[in-house]
Amino acid sequence: MNAADATAAIDAARHIIARAIAARIFPAASLEVGSSAGVLWEEASGTLTFGAGALPVTLATPFDLASLTKVIATTTILMELVRTERVRLDDPVSTFFNEWRGADREAVTLRDLLEHASGLAARLVDAPPNSRREFEHDICRMPLEYAPRTQSIYSDLDFILLGFLAADRGGMSLPALFDQITDRLKPDTTYERVNEPARDNEPTGVVSGFRRTGNIALTFDLPPDLRTLAAPTVPLAEDPRRGRSLTGEVHDNYAAALGGAAGHAGLFGTAPAVGAFARIILRAARGDGGLPSPFCPELVDQFTARSTVPGSSRALGWDTMLPTSSCGTQMSPRAFGHVGFTGTSLWVDPGRDRYFVLLTNRACAGGSPDQMRDVRRSFHDALGKL
Repeated sequence: MNAADATAAIDAARHIIARAIAARIFPAASLEVGSSAGVLWEEASGTLTFGAGALPVTLATPFDLASLTKVIATTTILMELVRTERVRLDDPVSTFFNEWRGADREAVTLRDLLEHASGLAARLVDAPPNSRREFEHDICRMPLEYAPRTQSIYSDLDFILLGFLAADRGGMSLPALFDQITDRLKPDTTYERVNEPARDNEPTGVVSGFRRTGNIALTFDLPPDLRTLAAPTVPLAEDPRRGRSLTGEVHDNYAAALGGAAGHAGLFGTAPAVGAFARIILRAARGDGGLPSPFCPELVDQFTARSTVPGSSRALGWDTMLPTSSCGTQMSPRAFGHVGFTGTSLWVDPGRDRYFVLLTNRACAGGSPDQMRDVRRSFHDALGKL
């Protein structure tokens, strides 16, 4: 596409974000859009809260990534455990959890948990317990809501179990397993802006040069000096932390009960850090065989292929492109992605060689999930020709 069309697409997307901030759907937004070769557009907009005098957002602002944890951290860790044959996708869940017993669930596998097709409800009926042992007991003994693999119902409980079994089979905590993977990626996934003029074929706002530097800023435990800089959220009414804001603390009350790190939520990161991860998985999805494990093309293809469960758009951890979903109508059939309750999203489109990161703190007294979904769809559609 020519530079004028690219500039128009970016301006349209920028207007959508500005309009959402004005409508108080979220106070803060940080975004990055790019290709397998690098960043095409990055920008931060708004302020950390709706309050008067709130600090402006920057590209260095960490966000609570919420359910992006499921795909960036937990699914990636499971890819590595599959690669090293410490788990198999068709292993029964009962292999990992002694209390997972009963004729209705004996055939449920690791694959079913990843595809949200296990029969588990979305959340527990009662308030979250206080320990891993109690979580494991409550999830394993609760009645299933439907026969496994007859449908797909999005479930945090699936990924809480996946986090437990990943730590058990990986031999260390979920954060430590994730750090092992990101340590391998540092030379490829951390970049610093180089001040160069835009080339003639690049639209305004494009970052035209990068060099490698520093650490990838994806973590379950923000350092104290970064915690205070994070985009705040507000606890839900059922959260015992209600009445105060959460800055650098995980919004999800189940993850909080598990110490801040769980298979379904707990990861923090900046838009450039999520974008760096997206470039890696995009390159793998486009056939780059020279990436660190577990990002080999065959494994990424396996984990991003749509489920055979009737009516499901899910893959292994990831969601896939439907014109009715948050990715909008312009992505190719190969696109895969995920969203987070706090207002975050990541979509990767190998068919177009594009990725789209949009991080907001909608959960800071902002708009409804439906309003956020409309913003995401409009944002992605506006960038359909970029």
